[in-house]
Amino acid sequence: MTSIDLNADLGESFGSWTFGDDAAVLASISSANVACGFHAGDPPGIRETCRAAARLGVAVGAHPGYRDLAGFGRRFIAYDPEVLAAEIVAQIGAVQALARSAGTSVRYVKPHGALYTRIAHDPVQARAVVAALRDVDPGLPLVVLPGSAIERLAREAGLRVVPEAFADRAYRADGSLVPRGEPGAVLAPEAAVAQAVRLVAEGCATTVDGGEIELTPETICLHGDAPSAVQLAREIRAALEDAGVAIRSFVAA
Repeated sequence: MTSIDLNADLGESFGSWTFGDDAAVLASISSANVACGFHAGDPPGIRETCRAAARLGVAVGAHPGYRDLAGFGRRFIAYDPEVLAAEIVAQIGAVQALARSAGTSVRYVKPHGALYTRIAHDPVQARAVVAALRDVDPGLPLVVLPGSAIERLAREAGLRVVPEAFADRAYRADGSLVPRGEPGAVLAPEAAVAQAVRLVAEGCATTVDGGEIELTPETICLHGDAPSAVQLAREIRAALEDAGVAIRSFVAA
């Protein structure tokens, strides 16, 4: 690859609770997955993150999740599909309005946390996400885990899908992410940098059991709420650029 998108989850501060350093992370990435207020984020913080992204030319994406502030959207919730679809529509719409008021716009959608994980294998919730996106704007690309149920259903619905790989998360042999509660699920910074470069240069990653898995991502994610996020974003960008890979959003003109 001669270019790759680098994305991070941002806009997650809420009231007195601060998560990550959005301004510093934005300096190293090309796409920002902005929280929508259900798993994290509040309107002033979301708008400020959108403003900062606009100043730096970083693409803004809506990052909807389960209605789960207490659990940071990382706990599964069983939803009626109509309710889930409506809540996703509401979340995307909120960030669209805040982004517009900040001088930018929502260019794509990436589900968050437990919702992202669930729709990889649950066709019922995956269809709800697809329905929500088609109702809001079927022209918005959807960031997905490769080989997942949501990827298949979104393609069948005519949506543009953007396959994603993770710099700072470990993989299982089936291509799924190692659950956060298991040992080795989150990679140390040095390992995450190495994995990011290998994903782009070789199209593969080492699995948690020592095997290999093929991946051809259009975007690579790092988590903006991690303590090492600022350093990790800088080092991943530097390592990729040293390898001759430009950092460019998949929605850049």
